[in-house]
Amino acid sequence: MESRKVRVRFPPSPTGPLHIGGVRTALYNYLFARQNDGQFILRIEDTDSTRFVPGAEDYIIEAFRWLGIKFDEGVGIGGPHGPYRQSERRELYKQYVDKLLSSGKAYIAFDTPEELQAKREEIKNFQYDASSRGFMTNSLTLSSQETEQLISDGKQYVVRFKVTPGEDIHICDLIRGDVVIKSDIIDDKVIFKSSDELPTYHLANVVDDHLMEITHVIRGEEWLPSSPLHVLLYKALGWEDTMPKFAHLPLLLKPDGKGKLSKRDGDRLGFPVFPLEWTDPKTGEVAAGYREQDYFPEAVINFLSLLGWNPGTEQEMFSIEELIEQFDISKCSRSGARFDFQKGIWFNHEYILKKSDAEIAGLFAPIVVGNGIDEPMERITKVVSMMKDRVNFVKELWPLCSFFFVPPTQYDEATVRKRWKQDSPKVMTELSEILSELDDFSIENQEKVVLAWIEEKGYKLGDVMNAFRLALVGIGKGPGMFDISAFLGKKETLRRLKKAIDTIKVEAEA
Repeated sequence: MESRKVRVRFPPSPTGPLHIGGVRTALYNYLFARQNDGQFILRIEDTDSTRFVPGAEDYIIEAFRWLGIKFDEGVGIGGPHGPYRQSERRELYKQYVDKLLSSGKAYIAFDTPEELQAKREEIKNFQYDASSRGFMTNSLTLSSQETEQLISDGKQYVVRFKVTPGEDIHICDLIRGDVVIKSDIIDDKVIFKSSDELPTYHLANVVDDHLMEITHVIRGEEWLPSSPLHVLLYKALGWEDTMPKFAHLPLLLKPDGKGKLSKRDGDRLGFPVFPLEWTDPKTGEVAAGYREQDYFPEAVINFLSLLGWNPGTEQEMFSIEELIEQFDISKCSRSGARFDFQKGIWFNHEYILKKSDAEIAGLFAPIVVGNGIDEPMERITKVVSMMKDRVNFVKELWPLCSFFFVPPTQYDEATVRKRWKQDSPKVMTELSEILSELDDFSIENQEKVVLAWIEEKGYKLGDVMNAFRLALVGIGKGPGMFDISAFLGKKETLRRLKKAIDTIKVEAEA
């Protein structure tokens, strides 16, 4: 077969928010396409009209926009293989249903849901297949006249794919090698429903992959049971020569315990499992999103890229360009990847450090303004340069460093008991006098003069600086004291010292 241009797809169903596991699958498809100078397609698989959720498709598109994962064609983009919503391809699928029926590779079944349930209760591990289709109500047990009459009478039916037992189905998997599945374990799956004149996922998926010239199907491990059926459908439709290669990615596992990652785990441990916040249109329940919880999209991408893939080096921080260059689908793990959400937080912290002070200040500035503070960007940037290494998220900056902009209105009781000594008012008064005489209020000059004064007076450095910090900050936290006082300036520093001397003394006496 002539070498074909790499084409991969991500086909979400609009049944709710996009799970973070789906984001990882899309990311691996994207990296694979870019690395191979291929194309990446977004297809919406909405053939199950009963599960359609309003707003889900827009959510999916917005999530990828935020993450920076770009598609070459598909829903919202267009392209030569459209339409890209399966519900808009209804007429196209019917011809392939008819082809399978006329070739004897599929048959019509009239069994009602109640009849099927009765069989499941009657026969343990009941499966609609070669062993049971002979006593069910279908076109294999009915005459052609009876079948046509039932259809003419408006009887609801499904079309089932006829699986031949006793065959070895080979799947060429780029991660797991040659996977062999016995056809006996596959039931005669429904591939079309007369109730809505739409195919099921299985047939629509195969038809679309073929017509959209998909060369590689990179999907989650949970879809591995579906792949043998898709191989059989490719063969039954005469498309064996254009069958894509498969890659079944490892599951994302719970941070603790056994089983795959679920929304419940996120709710229990306090981390998002969706890229964006999602409000359920029926219940109004709000589910957390990485964007709204202040994660950088680059950090989420970097975090997800290493959940199931290992570059074989010690490198952990990757730009998207580096990921495209180094990604190797064959190096993906065969076993599940534990979802270490704490590592995701670490990545966000590392990206805060990696970004310039000016960029972080640009994100922090609206928070400062939102708290009623009007400060020049230059001063906000100075605060960021002193404090950004202490936070994991930009939103954490305000509670940590609001004292730069707002003087303390009260003093932390525990810190007062520990740091405000009997002679602190006297010492802080002396310090105020020393600072008031300085014309040069730079960090360097303050440090030189104050340390010389402390040594001359025989004071303990820790006692003086801890009381100084409490006076200016209100609690025992923050960067170097002279960094703080230099930022505040002489006037504000002296004002805060005076207030602390007056206020804390009164509190101590009370």
